[in-house]
Amino acid sequence: MIKICTRILVLMLGAALFAGGAQAADKPFVAGQPGIPPVFVAVQFYVARDMGFFKKYGVDVELRQFDTGVADARAAAAGETDLTNAPTPVIINLVSNGHVPLVGIYGLEHPDWVLATTDPSVKSCKDLPGHPVAVDTPGGARSVVLRQLTVGCGYDFDKLQQVPVGASTAAAMIAGQVAIGVLHLDDVATIEQKSSKKLVVVRTLKEAKPISHYNLVAVRADKLKANRDRYVRIDAALIDAARFMYDPKNWDRVAQIATVTGHTKAEAKAALKQFLAIEFWPKPGDDGLDRKRIEAEIAIQAKVGGIKPGNAPVTYDQLVDRTVWRDAAALAAKTH
Repeated sequence: MIKICTRILVLMLGAALFAGGAQAADKPFVAGQPGIPPVFVAVQFYVARDMGFFKKYGVDVELRQFDTGVADARAAAAGETDLTNAPTPVIINLVSNGHVPLVGIYGLEHPDWVLATTDPSVKSCKDLPGHPVAVDTPGGARSVVLRQLTVGCGYDFDKLQQVPVGASTAAAMIAGQVAIGVLHLDDVATIEQKSSKKLVVVRTLKEAKPISHYNLVAVRADKLKANRDRYVRIDAALIDAARFMYDPKNWDRVAQIATVTGHTKAEAKAALKQFLAIEFWPKPGDDGLDRKRIEAEIAIQAKVGGIKPGNAPVTYDQLVDRTVWRDAAALAAKTH
């Protein structure tokens, strides 16, 4: 009787271990997204999820929101998530300063950042000292952008008064808590509509940095090596999502999905058109990983102090793996 019970117990334990292993293998990939609610850069991932493109390629992806792009990138760097969708400067600085093994597998090349204000006394970036400027957090994505926006404005960056408001820059400006902020294109439209105040764009990131790189979809090198096929399938789903988003007949559906950002459908649709006009998301035939742009961004981060003295800037070939998108494009072409 004791032998029979022991055998049953062993079988039960074996079954439990097998089930646990299967559950671990089937665990969803966690893709970090910046902003709570997510900022507009995340819309492509939500389209890939809601339109079934991840499912089409056999990957289960959980979208997890983080308060800032820095928090998103740090979670991926620590191995807490499987992928980050974060600003390129943040990734460059993490890799260069902390020797974090993050690798870009997809990118967004065209920044939408602007420095804007409702204060008529602020007419140029030279007028900023003495005025509070809304950012996510000092050292965060908007703070990093502010540093780049003010290069050549005639003062040390430390002279600026940064006001940390997390992902609520637009809300803080609408409430009149601060008159100057580092904003996305969709923030501008929302603030003007909800505050009935006209924003003046003081400077755009494109003006400050004509050749730059905006965002990287990045993963840890060890995770990429262990699960390369799943990352190829994620890239393929993003290619399909981009194709869907650029087709005008789908804009109402995309706008509805984009309400996850906290915008109304009408606001989201108006913003979507602006983003597509600047090719914010790569078109289906482009991986968004242009060498010239990324190397320019690395050089900028070294110049403005994002990469700390004594640390060697990461090289393009260390930072980027274009083969994942190449294989994803071939896969997507077979199923399109």
